[in-house]
Amino acid sequence: MTLMKTLSTLMAGTVLLTVAGCNFAPHYQRPETDIPGQFKEAVPGTTGTAAGWKIAEPKDAALRGDWWELYQDPQLNALEERVSISNQTVAAAEANYRVAHALVIEARAGFFPGIDLAPSATRSRTSASSSSGSSGGNAGKTQTVYSLPIDASYEVDLWGKIRNAVAQSKFNAQASAADVATALLSTHSELAQDYFQLRAVDEQRQILGTTLADYEASLHLVDTLFRNGLASDEDLAEADTQLDSAEAQATDLGVMRGQLEHAIAVLIGVPPSQFSLAALPFNPVTPVIPVSLPADLLERRPDIATAERQVAAANAGVGIARAAFFPSISLTGNIGYQSSNGLSQLFNWPNRFWSAGASMTEPLFEGGALFAATAQAMAEYDETVANYRQTVLTAFQSVEDNLTSLRILTTEEEQQHRAVIAAQREVGLATARYKLGLDSYVNVITAQNTFLTNRETELQIQLRRITASINLINNLGGGWDTSQWSQTEKMAMHRPAKPEPTSVTTGAGVPNPPPLPNPADHPEDLLKQDEGDVAPPSHGT
Repeated sequence: MTLMKTLSTLMAGTVLLTVAGCNFAPHYQRPETDIPGQFKEAVPGTTGTAAGWKIAEPKDAALRGDWWELYQDPQLNALEERVSISNQTVAAAEANYRVAHALVIEARAGFFPGIDLAPSATRSRTSASSSSGSSGGNAGKTQTVYSLPIDASYEVDLWGKIRNAVAQSKFNAQASAADVATALLSTHSELAQDYFQLRAVDEQRQILGTTLADYEASLHLVDTLFRNGLASDEDLAEADTQLDSAEAQATDLGVMRGQLEHAIAVLIGVPPSQFSLAALPFNPVTPVIPVSLPADLLERRPDIATAERQVAAANAGVGIARAAFFPSISLTGNIGYQSSNGLSQLFNWPNRFWSAGASMTEPLFEGGALFAATAQAMAEYDETVANYRQTVLTAFQSVEDNLTSLRILTTEEEQQHRAVIAAQREVGLATARYKLGLDSYVNVITAQNTFLTNRETELQIQLRRITASINLINNLGGGWDTSQWSQTEKMAMHRPAKPEPTSVTTGAGVPNPPPLPNPADHPEDLLKQDEGDVAPPSHGT
């Protein structure tokens, strides 16, 4: 009864001390940042929604998690679905979150007493010379002492040290969860960019394939004229050089395509030797992306969320450092049985023992170590605040950059398309004049080259525009916001199983670059003139 009364008194005192305890961490609030009212480049222009973005309205839903479906490409969707399962960068981020989650549980253990069971058995013999005094009849005897103690200890969180340690671990875990979202978002974005760049390479190969066919026809024509004395050897060498250069350019595209294919394989966690993509036309669909206020980025960008949680963790670290100046109070207790009369008598009531007490440790002289630790914690807090503000500024910049890119590239694509149409018309006029004997074939070749150059330029603008739209979605946080922390944490703790290989992965032995699909009705088909059309005109008799 005495033991129970003592323990009850100690526990009641502990509760009172804990409830009345102080917390020396500064009151936390998110650091203030200079947030503009709107994005400078998010100003509606004459192109309306054709620029690939629009001012968000209240009825606009946030970007979905599977934002890549906006591009309406089934093969891209199939590849993106494998990122969260097989990508090793994402797997590492998820493992790092699990580490942070375990540290939270470890820190919370400080709220509870530590209880240890330490049974022991010790056999010993006392010296015969100790027969005098208190040893009495035990002198020179051998005996075995059995002991079964239960020890308990508890540190009173009077100054908030443990509470701040738990808070710091929790904030770090939330930052780690946001890191998982950042890794997912950046990997999905990188995969989409690589995919569309590969499709652009396929389209460029298609254009160059048409070019080669046209240059071969031109070389055949010049060779025929040269053998009939109607063209010089300089013309023949020029036509031959033009064909060889185009062939080298087409061959060189295989290097870029192979590298892009390998990059995609790594992003979905597949060895490059076991992955290939069939060539398909480049048909970009630039979605219209709702752009809301800059302040929304603070909730929707996972990298900003990470930086803000790191500020909160550093703030709790200041409280931990300050608490070290104050006494550390610990409660200890010990209860058990001890017997030297054999194991069978260990649990006899007279063999019981117990003890209870409290201790306090107060630092008196640490040589300035505690002041230095507090200064370090404050400096780390200031560093995280500066990093947070810089992250916010960089986020604003990246959105502005891609809004500018989408707006200007939309206009540039329209202008370039008009140039392509004009160049296409020039080819038709030059061909017609040549058939009538009014112009030389050199004008036809020049018109064809101009048309092809403009087509390639238009293709690159289309690629830059769709890349800018992917970047804008990435800059806006994709489909993530801070309300999805719990979902991200759940995903990190329970990763889905790796799927079976799908149709997008094929075994080794597929040629690189793969064969091009059957040509569609592209504008450059106009350049495919048969030999009768490009032959010298007949003057009759």
